[in-house]
Amino acid sequence: MTPPPLLELIDGGKTLKAAFPDGRTFELPAEFLRVVSPSAEVQGHTPSQRITVPRKKNVKITGMTPIGNYATRIAFDDGHNTGLYTWGYLHLIGREKDQRWGEYLEELAAKGLTRE
Repeated sequence: MTPPPLLELIDGGKTLKAAFPDGRTFELPAEFLRVVSPSAEVQGHTPSQRITVPRKKNVKITGMTPIGNYATRIAFDDGHNTGLYTWGYLHLIGREKDQRWGEYLEELAAKGLTRE
């Protein structure tokens, strides 16, 4: 199990800084966190149901609620707040941020969607 990071909102909620006990620190933009939300609303219940979330370029994080000692619920200013971001998931998407962001941009382009 991944130990809890120190979480800090920076840039007025545009970025979440997650500092893990292993020494790794990730700066995760709110837009990125929103479009890779682990919620069923975004991920679906099967891979074929996954949603490509467009027009989130200016989304901000409005708050975080701790869930036990394993996750945080992130609330965004577009009303989305159903994703439980476990410490392991935050660590994973931090490590894979560039790859996942590239895949997201490709999905947007392929579907004719935009970030704005």
